[in-house]
Amino acid sequence: MTGALRLLRIAALLVAAWLPSAGAGAAPDPLPSWVAGASKSAIVQFVTTVTDAGSDGFVPPAERIATFDNDGTLWSEQPLYFQGYFALQQIRDMAPDHPEWKEREPYRSVLANDLPALLAHGKAGLMEVLLTAHSGMTADEFVASVARWREKARHPGTGKPFTQMVYQPMLELLDYLRDNDFKVYIVSGGGVDFMRVFAEEVYGVPPEQVVGSTLDATLEMRDGIPTIVKAPKLVLIDDKAGKPVGIYRHIGRRPILAGGNSDGDLQMLEYTTVQRSGADTTPRLGLIVHHTDAEREYAYDRDSHMGRLDKALDVAPERGWLVVDMKRDWKRVYPGEQ
Repeated sequence: MTGALRLLRIAALLVAAWLPSAGAGAAPDPLPSWVAGASKSAIVQFVTTVTDAGSDGFVPPAERIATFDNDGTLWSEQPLYFQGYFALQQIRDMAPDHPEWKEREPYRSVLANDLPALLAHGKAGLMEVLLTAHSGMTADEFVASVARWREKARHPGTGKPFTQMVYQPMLELLDYLRDNDFKVYIVSGGGVDFMRVFAEEVYGVPPEQVVGSTLDATLEMRDGIPTIVKAPKLVLIDDKAGKPVGIYRHIGRRPILAGGNSDGDLQMLEYTTVQRSGADTTPRLGLIVHHTDAEREYAYDRDSHMGRLDKALDVAPERGWLVVDMKRDWKRVYPGEQ
């Protein structure tokens, strides 16, 4: 066989081998809202490594735990955490039964729709409003109140329902991980009871995989029915150092992937990614959503009153964390956008 014929035969064999896959079409892109680039490649490479049984970095499915913050990581958080808007409405709904609130701060500021005045009361004032709005009722009553709010409430800037202000690229990432046998958890400073009302419908995350700030509760018999009643006492603040504690208490496994957007997620990212010993060679990924897009969403980091990203942004390079630039790395922000 001449050299030319040999080359033609090899070429024919290559074409024959390629045609079936070409006819079937290329595999669909699991992250279509992500711009092709370093961030998308890093995510795909990580998932490929931990799911390849022939790879030194293979991780058994039972250990593929991923945790994500909610506010600013899975949905927007400006100009106020969305749960804050719920709490404000809850106070207004409760006000007819509390005429004294008209003259009592911080409730007077809430009823006057004066957000700057409310914020001037600082953390203590906000905490009082949140505890009042989230307690003193049964668990079922609270779920019903969140569901009513969710149906009617709209974001003051976009006019969208709050549950439509989720990030399309992050929804795709959650699906991509689940398709590769990851178990995905929400680990957020937001109230666990609040998030559980919509997490499964919006994110595909069932209630038992939501970890959040938690109020105490009691069991009472009401008309012969065992009933959970929410109490105005925090038993877990699932923020900063509280996030690894919440993971330990509720998940019982250390994540191999954690995603956040602020200094409130710093300890969760460290807990997930810092190797405990030289023998720990498990691949690990820390991901930070950096809000850089003032046109499609918001641009903020170090000086923001919500979702402040300062120290975590500084340590990200030395920790090897992936910093996702919203403006550069995302083709779209919210579902339905082009």
